[in-house]
Amino acid sequence: MMDLILWRHAEAEEAEDGHDDLARPLTSRGEKQAARMAAWLDRQLPEGLRVVASPARRTEQTAQALGRKFKMRAELLPGGTPLDLLELVQWPRAKGAVLVVGHQPMLGQTVAQLLQLQAPECPVRKGSVWWLRQRQRWDHSQTVLMAVQSPEFL
Repeated sequence: MMDLILWRHAEAEEAEDGHDDLARPLTSRGEKQAARMAAWLDRQLPEGLRVVASPARRTEQTAQALGRKFKMRAELLPGGTPLDLLELVQWPRAKGAVLVVGHQPMLGQTVAQLLQLQAPECPVRKGSVWWLRQRQRWDHSQTVLMAVQSPEFL
């Protein structure tokens, strides 16, 4: 069994022409979103969790709100694909749980693919978490949606 927890970065400053997109920080609202979600996650997360984040500033700040060690991985930068993400976390072969702090549309594309949705992408709100579990059921594996949580409802 493997848990894949996808956390979209919280609200960030708007992109401006000529500025580095990867350097955009969280807004004060985004900092509050990240803190609320981190508090919820901290109560839910299992021991031995691995945490990986995109090296963009907004994802780094979101991950830091959790107060746990994490690794920044270029595979999670904007423009990455679900395949990049799934290979990085070794889905569904790894055991235990991994938390990925990343971006749209990669997170939504990954959700749509794993849940076999008709749409190529699922909307994932800023600061929200989608918790998926891969399990073996009889003679085949299943991906189960365990939880979807938004910081606005915490």
